[in-house]
Amino acid sequence: MLSCQNAGQFPDLAIKINPVRTLFTGGELIELKDSRSYTVSSFNSTIPSGQKEIDKIIKSTNSIIKKQMQEAGDDIYSLPIRDVFYLIRGQSKKNVKVILIHGSFFETVKTNHLISQSFEQVLEERLKEKGLDIGDKIKDLLVDVFSEQESFSKVRNVDKASVKLRFRVMTEVKAEGNILNTKKYPEIKDNTISLIVPRHNDEDEGLAQKRFAHIYSESILKQFEIFNIKHLLNGYFTVFQGEL
Repeated sequence: MLSCQNAGQFPDLAIKINPVRTLFTGGELIELKDSRSYTVSSFNSTIPSGQKEIDKIIKSTNSIIKKQMQEAGDDIYSLPIRDVFYLIRGQSKKNVKVILIHGSFFETVKTNHLISQSFEQVLEERLKEKGLDIGDKIKDLLVDVFSEQESFSKVRNVDKASVKLRFRVMTEVKAEGNILNTKKYPEIKDNTISLIVPRHNDEDEGLAQKRFAHIYSESILKQFEIFNIKHLLNGYFTVFQGEL
C-alpha cells in the first residue's frame, strides 16, 4: 500500500500508485502532524498545498524517496501531480482529534503568491526604513523573481566563507485554517476521527462518498457522520466523521 515511508522528511508517507486509476489514482503524499494542543503544529521546510509536483520532491537520482518508490514498483513519473494530505492529531486534556485532511484546506492562496507577497512586505519595510523609492516596475519585478520556494531552499556557497547558507521556510497555521480549533470549527468534535476533502461542487461530494462506500461495508458506513463544513477562507469541504 505504501511506496515510501520516512521520518522528518516530506512526505512522511506515500501511497502506491494505482495502475488502473478508475476510482482511485493512488500516489497521495502524506505528512504527519502531532500536537499536544488543539493547534496544528508548524510546517518545517514546506508550505502546505493541495497538490505537489513529484519532480520537485525527488530532486536527485540518489533520493531516498525515489529509491523507495522504485523498490515498491511505482512508475513514479506516470503521475506527475500528486494530491497531498496531512494526518493531524491534536490533544487537549483527555480529548483527542484525529484528522486526515486534504492540503487545499491550508492553501487559500497559491504558494508562489504567498511567497511573493511575504517578500514584498519585507521589501517595502526595508525601503521605508532607508527612505528609498525604486518604483513599482522594479518592485514588481523583484517580487516576481522571489516567488519560488526552490530559490530559497538551495544551499548557497559564498567564496571564502567557511559555512554554507540555506534559508528554511516555516509555515504556521492561522486561526482561520486551524481545523483543530473548536471555536472556529465546532463541527470537528472531541474524540473523533475525520476525513476531510474539498467540495467545490456536487460532483466532488458524490465522488468522495462513492470512494468511501467502496472501501467500507454498509455497517461501518453507518458509524460515520457525513456533512459539509465551510472553510472560513476557502469554500466548502466534505467531512466523514466517526467516534474514536
